[in-house]
Amino acid sequence: MSDFVKAENVFVESGIKTREDMIRFISERAVELGVADDADTVNAAFLAREDMGETGMTDGFAVPHAKSTAIRRAAVLVVKNDAPIDWPSFDGKPIDVAIALLVPDDEAGTVHIRLLSKTAVLLMKDEFKALVRGTDDPQAIADAVNAGIDDE
Repeated sequence: MSDFVKAENVFVESGIKTREDMIRFISERAVELGVADDADTVNAAFLAREDMGETGMTDGFAVPHAKSTAIRRAAVLVVKNDAPIDWPSFDGKPIDVAIALLVPDDEAGTVHIRLLSKTAVLLMKDEFKALVRGTDDPQAIADAVNAGIDDE
């Protein structure tokens, strides 16, 4: 199994109140982790994608994603919030888990599509969703995401 998603990329019990705050939180953590250079640019990339259509999936999960020249390397950040927040979603319900995909502009057609498809497949697996819901252990959540990304 790869270690593409590290425990330091997983945040639990975040106390975030809005979708905009969630996106800002992810953008700022990306800079702190060395994934991106500029939180404002990354934030704008996420918001531009959000304007194109909902990234909220079902069962309380969202997959916000951004492509930007401010993103240095592809990464996945997971935020498990302590309460659901309003987020346009396919089932019309709020979300409390965001699996954010960050991709450099020059990898948009390859890495981005692979990460998005792998994440979508993961979110169809009840055992994955149950694991994320059932633990606050960042390493366990990172391992579950990595297993899904590695799964062929």
